[in-house]
Amino acid sequence: MQPTTIESIAGGHPMFWVGFIVVVLALLAIDLGVLQRKVHVVKLKEAAMWSVAWVVLSLAFGTWIYLHFGHKQGLEFFAGYLTEYALSVDNIFVFILVFAFFSVPPKLHHRVLFWGILSALVMRAAFIGVGAALIREFHWVLYIFGAFLVYTGCKILFHGETDVKLEDNMVVRLFRRFIPMTSGFESGKFFLREGGRWLATPLALVLVTVEATDVIFATDSIPAIFGLTQDPFIIYTSNVCAILGLRSLYFLLASVMKKFAYLGMGLGLILVFIGVKMLIESIHVKIPIHWSLATVAAILGIAIGASILFPPRHPKKAE
Repeated sequence: MQPTTIESIAGGHPMFWVGFIVVVLALLAIDLGVLQRKVHVVKLKEAAMWSVAWVVLSLAFGTWIYLHFGHKQGLEFFAGYLTEYALSVDNIFVFILVFAFFSVPPKLHHRVLFWGILSALVMRAAFIGVGAALIREFHWVLYIFGAFLVYTGCKILFHGETDVKLEDNMVVRLFRRFIPMTSGFESGKFFLREGGRWLATPLALVLVTVEATDVIFATDSIPAIFGLTQDPFIIYTSNVCAILGLRSLYFLLASVMKKFAYLGMGLGLILVFIGVKMLIESIHVKIPIHWSLATVAAILGIAIGASILFPPRHPKKAE
């Protein structure tokens, strides 16, 4: 089988990559060094403002791609961004579990999420690079991705989302076994120097756990976006835009996550749809990108609307 040529709108323009990364790092520096210099609990109003800001910036960037490179590339970005943003809801659920399990003070949540997401930007780039290289040399890898997405989506639909048991997590157990640690969060730092040696704080363990869970979720999200586009620049930028909005989305949705009872089912359907899309391409059946975008948006809208309008009735426990 001949290697697949993967075209990129930024393939011959490395400054697009440099410019995008520089802007992202500048925004993160402003966030951490100016707006979040003082450790504090992020309130609902602040989270809502940041959520709107990140969405507006992402939509503006997608519009720039649409106007400069064509409607197909623009719609691919929007489809990828919407899919990644929706799948990030799973990450938020795990963040809630992690912070509750380790009893992390609310004022430190932002610090952990900031550094966790910064490292996620690097790891996603590595995953995307490996995925693009595999597809370039072995086109049939796309069908493995498709089958994996169908399996994962069906698993969510019929068995619910995976139960996260942090007490049995290998990363947690290995960290506690081999890394000397302090006992409290008081300093708000990841490492402290005591008695002539450096010790990790529990906050460092929380950060490592968050990063480990992001690697797990990337095994779903990266194949999913390859099912919508194979342009590395669009894949990475849509991933980054979704990840950048993840922190504010966490503070915005953490208190109401359980109200979206059917969102998990919607995410399962999205994974199945994208997986099937990848598989039927082997028999030369192409689903236009505007139909893919409309399908993902419709599934999300129906899942959220059904959760609000028809919340499941939980039977009362026997007295």
